[in-house]
Amino acid sequence: MNYEHIMCDLDGSLMVVTLNRPEKLNAYTGQMGAEITDAFQRADADDDVRAVIVTGSGRAFCAGADVSGGAASFDTSGQHGAGVFAAPKPGGGRFVEAIFNCRKPSIAAINGPAVGVGITMTLPMDVRIAAKGAKIGFIFARRGLVPEAGSAWFLPKLVGLSQSLRWCLSGRTFDADEARQGGLVSEVVEPAELLNRAKEIAREMTDATSAVAIALTRQMLWRFAGAPAPFELLDIDKPMSIERGGHADVREGVAAFLEKRPPSFPGKVSQDMPSQYPWWPAPSKG
Repeated sequence: MNYEHIMCDLDGSLMVVTLNRPEKLNAYTGQMGAEITDAFQRADADDDVRAVIVTGSGRAFCAGADVSGGAASFDTSGQHGAGVFAAPKPGGGRFVEAIFNCRKPSIAAINGPAVGVGITMTLPMDVRIAAKGAKIGFIFARRGLVPEAGSAWFLPKLVGLSQSLRWCLSGRTFDADEARQGGLVSEVVEPAELLNRAKEIAREMTDATSAVAIALTRQMLWRFAGAPAPFELLDIDKPMSIERGGHADVREGVAAFLEKRPPSFPGKVSQDMPSQYPWWPAPSKG
C-alpha cells in the first residue's frame, strides 16, 4: 500500500508510524485508518520489527475525525461522512483489530492534541506517553456521538470505570498531567524528548526479551485482565509454559542468565508460536 495519510519508517528494529496530515492537525480519515491497519499488519508479519511507535507530524497527534465537511461531516449518506467512516477493504480489517492483534508491542507518543478518535486509537496500544502541553479529550457526548473504536471496553480497563465516566460524560478536554494522574499515560515529557523517550521504552521491552514471549504475554494480559476467575487462564498458561520450556528460547534465556551475558533469542513470531496460540475463538463474521 502506498501511504498518503501516514508515514512509516524503520529505526533498527522499531517501526515508527507518523500520522501525516499536519495541515489538518492529522485529522482522521477512513484512508488513514486503512493505512494504520496495513502498517500494523506489516509489523506483525515482519520478524525484524520488534515494536511499533505511533506519533503525529507537526503540532498535533490527531485532532479527531476530519470535520471539514461541516455539520454533516459524520453523515455517511454524503461523500465526506462516507470517507470518515470508510469501511475497510475486504480482508483488510479495522485498525483497532490490527493494533490489538499485533504480536509486537506498541507505544503512542502523543505529541500534541489527541481528541476523539485521536485518543481512542491509542487505547489498544500498550504504552502511552505524552508531551507537556498535549490536550486530550473523549469529546463524543459534545458532538452527539458515542465513544467509538472499542473505547468503552478499552478505557475502563486502563483507567477504571469511575475515571472513564468522568472523562466521557463531560466530554471536556484535559491536559497531559491529568491524563498521567488518571492513568491514561504513563509519562509526561518535554516535547523535544518525546520520540526519543518512546524509543527508549520500546528498547527496554525488546532488547533483552524473547519476541515470542512478548507476543504471548501482551495477549495474555489484555485478554485475561477482566476475566471473572483465573481458571481459564490456568488451563492455558500451564501447558504453554511446559511447551515453551522445551524451546530453544528458554534454553537460551537460562544459559544467558547463568553465563551473565545478554541473551540472543532465536524464536520468531512467524513460526515459533506455541500450539496453544491463538486460544480464543475466531470473531464472528455475521
